[in-house]
Amino acid sequence: MQRTFTILDDGRATDVDVEADGESLRLSPASLRAALGFELKPEGLCKDQLCVPLRDRPGGAPLVTSGGVELAELAALLDRPLATDVAEGVAYVGISAAARSAQLDSLEAPEFRLPDLDGRMHALSDYRGRRVFLLAWASW
Repeated sequence: MQRTFTILDDGRATDVDVEADGESLRLSPASLRAALGFELKPEGLCKDQLCVPLRDRPGGAPLVTSGGVELAELAALLDRPLATDVAEGVAYVGISAAARSAQLDSLEAPEFRLPDLDGRMHALSDYRGRRVFLLAWASW
């Protein structure tokens, strides 16, 4: 059944049409490009310098069929966690463990923007090169 899904990837939400069959989600090449930035090329599925070969894949379901690209198979191949809620029409593609480890090893905090008590927005990048003290608090 064709329906619109919100795909969350790298802090960005994109609404695309998918072919949903139970828990299986297939994205057309156009939807895949819009949601995740991958393009179908002769050498495989490519995004920037990364290309995932499509031939000679051992085991598992086919990654690309006439119905499109199977999202769960692509996420597994990229070693990225995937959480879907078919009833709500949303899927979240997480960052791979290797990428998260590299980010933690860099000791550089990710970019974020938050308002101060007066409502003025501040970005962490505004303070690059200076020492910053971050305090996080929660009521629980």
